[in-house]
Amino acid sequence: MTSSEISIGRISLTNPVICGSGEHVMTEAGITSALASGVGAVVSKSVNETQAGKDQLDRTDYALLDRNWNLLPWNFLPPRDATLACRSGLQSMDFDTWLEVISRLDSKAARKGQYVIGSIILADLEAAVEMARKVEKSGVRILEFNIGTPYGDEAAGVVTTERFTERVTEIIRTICDAVDIPVWAKITGQSENVAALAKAAREGGADAVVLMGRFLGMIPELETQAPLLGSNLGTGGGWALPMTCYWLSKSRSHLGTEVPLIGMNGARDGNDVIRMLLAGAHAVEMSTAVFTGGFGVLADAVEGVETYLSARGDNAADIIGRAADQVASFKSLPNRPGFWERFAPPGAI
Repeated sequence: MTSSEISIGRISLTNPVICGSGEHVMTEAGITSALASGVGAVVSKSVNETQAGKDQLDRTDYALLDRNWNLLPWNFLPPRDATLACRSGLQSMDFDTWLEVISRLDSKAARKGQYVIGSIILADLEAAVEMARKVEKSGVRILEFNIGTPYGDEAAGVVTTERFTERVTEIIRTICDAVDIPVWAKITGQSENVAALAKAAREGGADAVVLMGRFLGMIPELETQAPLLGSNLGTGGGWALPMTCYWLSKSRSHLGTEVPLIGMNGARDGNDVIRMLLAGAHAVEMSTAVFTGGFGVLADAVEGVETYLSARGDNAADIIGRAADQVASFKSLPNRPGFWERFAPPGAI
């Protein structure tokens, strides 16, 4: 019999599918629906101490786009290649109310071997430390500390996009020194060397590194000749999977095979979860696909992972990094003069 169970540092998940943070888990009902899908864990909607972060929720906007950048209906039946473009905001609940909800739900989830993970996003480090201590005191068993939001340059002082290794290590060490529960560091993909940021987070004491956050972009509309939704936007979709898998593989090589990595950005279904495991992830957070497609996406992903493993007689833990460990250097590949000509368009040769 095959097993979907995965170990991530000091904890184990019943399966490697995690519901990532987002508006879909803003409420108690959303977290409950995510848990009901059978995932190993749910990351709650992020909080911090700023009122501006809460206020931003009332300035959010969302668009779903097809492969030609045309608007799609928001009907929770997106095509696989859809792109989400949005301005997001933080949890609107006050911190104490939010903490009561997630601590109660995490306690309930524990009975089924699941987790509800507290998520704090960095604004002021001193305030974040105090919040982290309260999360631990409440009984919540895992803290995800997000320093990789795409919106740091657009909302300075409200959220942070950390790109410098020394500061990443300093920030994560400060949080890890303040609490004894596992800390998962969520880092940005907006860097020339995500693997270096992952190493820096690990050196700061992170139990696991979540990579990577979505990308900031801008999409001009042809009809209005204005930016879509009037601003720069966070973007996510299946197109990001190759980049996430690349940085998972590089980070695995950079940090060693035992360091827990959690893939995020681009997974749409169970097969994509498997792809990220093969690239080096120990588990995979799904967010955009759930927000745009509903909680059934999670249940399907859990089933898809189990089906794949069963069909091949594999355990989830055994396939971690299997593809990453076979990546060859360009110079080691066969020399095939003229092979490129088969792929050149008519008229090029």
